[in-house]
Amino acid sequence: MTENAQQEPPAPNTELPTQYAPADVEGPLYERWVERGYFEADAKSEKPPFTVVIPPPNVTGSLHLGHAFEHTLIDALTRRKRMQGFETLWQPGMDHAGIATQNVVERELAKEGKSRHDLGREAFVERVWRWKGESGGQISGQMRRLGDGVAWSRERFTMDEGLSQAVQTIFKRLYDDELIYRAERIINWCPRCLTAISDIEVNYQEEDGELVSMKYGEGDDTIVVATTRAETMLGDTAVAVHPGDERYKHLVGRLVKLPLTDRSIPVVADEHVDPEFGTGAVKVTPAHDPNDFEIGRRHDLPAITVMDEHAVITAHGPFQGLDRLEARSAIVAALRAEGRIVAEKRPYVHSVGHCSRCRTTIEPRLSMQWWVKVGPLAKAAGDAVREGKVKIHPQEMEKRYFDWVDNLHDWCISRQLWWGHRIPVWYGPNGEVVCVGPDDEAPAGEGWHQDTDVLDTWFSSGLWPFSTLGWPEQTESLAKFYPNSVLVTGYDILFFWVARMMMFGLYAMDGTPPFHTIALHGMVRDQFGKKMSKSFGNAVNPLDWMDKYGSDALRFTLARGANPGVDVPIGEDWVQGSRNFANKIWNATRFALMNGATVEGPLPDAAKMSSTDRWILSRLNSVVAEVDAFYDDYQFAKLSDALFHFAWDEVFDWYVELSKTTFQAGGEPAEVSKRVLGEVLDVTLRLLHPVVPFVTETLWTTLTGGESVVIADWPAAVSVPGADAPGGFRDADAEREIGTLQSVITEVRRFRADQGLQPGQRVPARLSLDGTALAPHEPAVRQLLRLQPEGDSFTATATLPVAGVEVALDLSGVIDVAAERKRLAKDLAAAEKEKAQATAKLGNEAFLAKAPDHVVDKIRTRLAKAEDDIIRIKAQLDRLPEA
Repeated sequence: MTENAQQEPPAPNTELPTQYAPADVEGPLYERWVERGYFEADAKSEKPPFTVVIPPPNVTGSLHLGHAFEHTLIDALTRRKRMQGFETLWQPGMDHAGIATQNVVERELAKEGKSRHDLGREAFVERVWRWKGESGGQISGQMRRLGDGVAWSRERFTMDEGLSQAVQTIFKRLYDDELIYRAERIINWCPRCLTAISDIEVNYQEEDGELVSMKYGEGDDTIVVATTRAETMLGDTAVAVHPGDERYKHLVGRLVKLPLTDRSIPVVADEHVDPEFGTGAVKVTPAHDPNDFEIGRRHDLPAITVMDEHAVITAHGPFQGLDRLEARSAIVAALRAEGRIVAEKRPYVHSVGHCSRCRTTIEPRLSMQWWVKVGPLAKAAGDAVREGKVKIHPQEMEKRYFDWVDNLHDWCISRQLWWGHRIPVWYGPNGEVVCVGPDDEAPAGEGWHQDTDVLDTWFSSGLWPFSTLGWPEQTESLAKFYPNSVLVTGYDILFFWVARMMMFGLYAMDGTPPFHTIALHGMVRDQFGKKMSKSFGNAVNPLDWMDKYGSDALRFTLARGANPGVDVPIGEDWVQGSRNFANKIWNATRFALMNGATVEGPLPDAAKMSSTDRWILSRLNSVVAEVDAFYDDYQFAKLSDALFHFAWDEVFDWYVELSKTTFQAGGEPAEVSKRVLGEVLDVTLRLLHPVVPFVTETLWTTLTGGESVVIADWPAAVSVPGADAPGGFRDADAEREIGTLQSVITEVRRFRADQGLQPGQRVPARLSLDGTALAPHEPAVRQLLRLQPEGDSFTATATLPVAGVEVALDLSGVIDVAAERKRLAKDLAAAEKEKAQATAKLGNEAFLAKAPDHVVDKIRTRLAKAEDDIIRIKAQLDRLPEA
């Protein structure tokens, strides 16, 4: 029994409802946990720390299955660590989600016939804060539904006062260290959101477009280039060829006429050009393509912007004022009219970037932006993993991490939004630039103004592991809980978020990484492995499943599918199965309570225990060790599966059933088994609690009288008086004995089922158990197998030798042996015919040469099944008496 339980447990509550009703239990239990402060963390505690941050969900968001999955894993880790005696902090909070939140409020304004410009910046930001207070953060309530054991008193928001100070502080430090700079570069521009977005916020997908080959120049100076974005030709400032391409050597350095304009542009030689691709010549538009921008810098080419922020053509001429797609068609038509179109390929499938927020096709655009010089920061982030300061789990994900941080481009951190952390830089009337820290006075006076841009949302969320603990102040919480013990997150944001936290944590915290371990999980998919999406019609609201089956059922399903770094399929049938498991736990514990299972007093001596008692305690200690090892390796699926099979199969289906005859007989053996059953349930419920907290809390407190399983001790190996051993009690002999008993019962049950006997149908039987280790188990064997005493008229019509013992059954009057033999003979003939047909087809070389692989595989499967059926049916016939 645990230290947190009361000294004198109350009498067992045998009045538990006959069925578990999650809706009646979960809400009140969670509020009780919060009110009692179980999830809070004390920075003054002398306990060792265990810290995890919640990947901050967007303030605009609601709980989806991905959240539920990730939160289940983190909650299981933190609940276990709390039970193990760690000062456990699960840090909650939300992200201000710059673009997403601004879009939500702008849509609200549009319904009123207004835009943010009608309100002005200050009033618009106030409106967003008001929306955040009224409508944002609904996910917090949903986290409570799931059972998240977070420290609610520490909840943070990426734009609250403390985190804003952290953002301003690190910006100033990076600026002073020349790791933040302002420059005109090509960025990803969203014409819908009207802001720059980073490379990792661009989603690429294959689309049908057109590839147009067009002729520049005249006569001997003619050169053909191809493009999918004909509208950008208005901004071409060169044509590039490879320096070793003999076809164009005579043109390098010369000017060619740019069609539809009054300009001529040079032909330049650049190593970037692939002479084997297309014509080996490429148009160069430095203001509208990142590769062309680099070519332009190398050759000192001008950069001409021909589109505005809405992707509307600004270049003077007949195309001015057209949208980019309208201009594309118009320009191709104009070129065709001049005879300059050499080839047109439609459809031309190519990869097109889209804004991850609004799905608008992004437009590469030359723009003045703020950047982080990531070179030294990314190197430190890579070295931290290479040197073992941070471990990535599973280890095979390290390659993806290194591929990213080792090739990271400078990070565009400015966004043309109003909602977010405004860039703390002021410009003076005479070109002055001043970066202002949190303790600095902003410049005042005529002509001074602050930069209008805000920072990328990932800039502030990159500070999350230490800003939430009070940094830049040297707080007790920062000293106690930094670095985080583990980061649990999806592999899909390894680049978005994890790399940012690594760079900023190492920089701000003097080389101390933000966490010891990065535990990566996969994505939740539907039961067929397809990505969940509203557009696919397979998206699931986890609240619906929690309402229907209970939060524990959803949590257990998600945990049972969580193999490190691997996507997780989930279907409603599986959640229903987990609900059945919760009910099984409930019913078995209720049975135990009604039959006097107890945790009161020490365990009896091993000498007083039956082999069944010793077996289940030995198995219990094996499972405790297994579960600990799986937790330490973040193997949630394996630990959940081990607990499922131990609880359902071994405790409920075997130990409880084998103990029923002992309970019925009464006496000292029954009292011993009641104490053993109480111990096994106590430990099993504590092992299950991190994954299924609600049902286990209700049952454990009822069984033990303890205050709460949340603060109970995590199970250690059970010791048995008179048989203590290092690592806890083990009994290999008892495990072998009960294993043999299980084999006998399983084989007889299988035989009964094969003969079509009903589960409750009683059959006379003779058990030859005398002189074997199974002799004491005869009452249990007869009860479990529905076997009557043999009686005077007993005739052994079927004999089953199993595991060194013999079970003889009298089936006369129970089944029609002749009819059963006839039925089995018919089934055997059908199976042999199926085998012959499948064998013939697989032996036909002509058939194998023509048949698709899936057809051949299907026939091989049919053959294997037929062979198994033949073996099974012959065994059944051999067991039947002669008719």
